[in-house]
Amino acid sequence: MMKVLIVGGTGFIGGPLTRLLLARGFNVTVFHRGQTSLVPAANYQEILGEREQLTSFRGLFTREKPDVVVDMIAMSEADAGDLVTTFKGIAKRVVVISSADVYRSYELLRGIAFDNPEPSPITEAAALRTNLYPYRKMARDENDRVYNYEKILVERCVMSAADELPATILRLPVVYGPGDHKHRLFPFLRRMDDHRPAILIEREQVNWRWTRGFVENVAAAISCVVGDQRSVGRIYNLGERHALTGVEWIEGIAAEVGWKGFIVEVEPGQLPERMRSGLHWQHQLATDTSALRRDLGFSEPVSFKQGLAATIAWERANHPTDLKSEDFDYPQEDAVLAGVTESKKNL
Repeated sequence: MMKVLIVGGTGFIGGPLTRLLLARGFNVTVFHRGQTSLVPAANYQEILGEREQLTSFRGLFTREKPDVVVDMIAMSEADAGDLVTTFKGIAKRVVVISSADVYRSYELLRGIAFDNPEPSPITEAAALRTNLYPYRKMARDENDRVYNYEKILVERCVMSAADELPATILRLPVVYGPGDHKHRLFPFLRRMDDHRPAILIEREQVNWRWTRGFVENVAAAISCVVGDQRSVGRIYNLGERHALTGVEWIEGIAAEVGWKGFIVEVEPGQLPERMRSGLHWQHQLATDTSALRRDLGFSEPVSFKQGLAATIAWERANHPTDLKSEDFDYPQEDAVLAGVTESKKNL
C-alpha cells in the first residue's frame, strides 16, 4: 500500500486529510510539532520536529522512503527549498499546498496594485501577482512567519525541481468548517443568534464572488491527488463549483439557522470604521475549479448544506477566544440602520 508522509498533518485541513488517507488504507506518517494528537491507527505513525528542522530528518525519511509527501505548511521560498533538499531522491513525488492569493486579482482586491479587473472565473493559467510578500506589513518583525510568506515563490521553487522531485500544486480557496481558527462564519452567525433585525454589508460586496471550500471536501480533493499519479506536473484550483456572492453566503447561513432578518446594503463610509473592509470589491476571487473534476473525476463527498450545518454547530460550541465588545457594537449598527431608513423615507 502507498506510503504517504504529511508535513503538518494535524491542523485544520491536515487533520481531516490524515484521517481520510488512513481510512483509505494508506500507510501515513505525519511530521509535526506534537501539539495536536490524532487517534492512533495501525497504519499511522508520527515524527516530531519543527518545520525549520526538516532537512535534519533526511536520514530518517530515507529509511521511511515515502511514495508521496504532502506539504501542508510550505509558506516561504526557504520552506520549499528545504522540502526539495530533504526529499529529492527519496520520495516519488510531492503535493504542495498553495493558495488562490497568488493570483493578480488578489492584489487588486487589496489595493496592493491598481488595474482593470482580471477575467473571472480565474483559471490556473491566470496572471499572478506582480508584488511579492503580500502580508509583510502585518508581520511583527522579520522572525514572524508571515514576513517571508510567499506562495508564488513556493510554487516556483518546487516546480523548478520537478525533474528531481515531480510535484503537484494545489491552490486552496477560503476554507470553512469545524476547526476554522479564523472563525470566518462566526460574525454572521452571532448576529443571527442574537436576533439582529438586519446585517450590514458593503454595497459592492453584494455581488462579489469568492470561491469557498468545506474543509472535509478540501481534504478529499487533496486525498484524490495523493492517490492519482495523473496529477503530476499539474496545478489545480480547489473549491466549490459555484462561487457564492457575499449575499448568497449570508443567505445560506440564514436559511440553515432560520434567521428572518434583512441584508442591508450600505456605502463603506456609512459603516462604523471597524466594519469597513478597505477592499476593492470589483475584483472577483472566483476560481475555476473544474480541472480537477475533469482530469481526475473528483466530486465533493459532503453537500453544501451538510457542510454549512456542521460548521454552524462547531462555531456555536467554539466561540472565538479573542472576542472584543466593539466587534459587536449593536448600538452603532442600529444608528446606521436608522440612517438608511431615514434616507429611504426622504427619497
